Amino acid sequence: MAEQAANTTPRGGGPQGRPGQRGGRRDDRRNMAPEAPKEYEEVVINIDRVARVVKGGRRFRFKALVVVGNRKNKVGVGVAKGSDVQTAIAKATDVAKKHLITIPLTHETIPHDMEVKVSGAQVLIKPAAPGTGIIAGGVVRSVISVTGIRNLLSKSLGSTNKVNIAYATVEALSGLVPRSRWINADQHVKKAAKPALAEAPVEVAAKAPVAKKPVTKKAPVKKEDK
Repeated sequence: MAEQAANTTPRGGGPQGRPGQRGGRRDDRRNMAPEAPKEYEEVVINIDRVARVVKGGRRFRFKALVVVGNRKNKVGVGVAKGSDVQTAIAKATDVAKKHLITIPLTHETIPHDMEVKVSGAQVLIKPAAPGTGIIAGGVVRSVISVTGIRNLLSKSLGSTNKVNIAYATVEALSGLVPRSRWINADQHVKKAAKPALAEAPVEVAAKAPVAKKPVTKKAPVKKEDK
């Protein structure tokens, strides 16, 4: 019995067993460096399957609509096709990153109203007061969610094509003009810089009494007797 026990080999189950067991995996996970945070956030809005008719039949591919943003003042939209879903998403992401725009933000909202029409889609966006949130639906909400806008009112009019709505939203954001470039911006700045002078009581000096001119009475004209 003792000889049989000595001749038996221990089963692999720990670090001393077969290579590639859980012990090694745990050590690898602990030694892995933490992933760096992504600069841009990616959101897949829509994926469609498209077909091309050729001589032998139909070739199916996938079309992806992706929006990227840095949660601040940059956003972009891209559309691309691929043989599979992952390839289409990767291509669309690259296209979106190449066409980024900068949004002029004003207290976590937009500076003024904007309405844009692209093809059959028409998008209207308006600034909102703090605490309103993003009042939008579908594609417009997906585009605004990756920006630094926190309060916004919007309405999608016309076509329901998601690609056209996405492009119309981005074009509306790119057409915004910051307040510093407004025509009457200097006047607003001067008024805001002197609030104390406007609120201070103004003392009006008492006006000296104006001397009235003496009224001269005209003597009655005597009629001559004929």
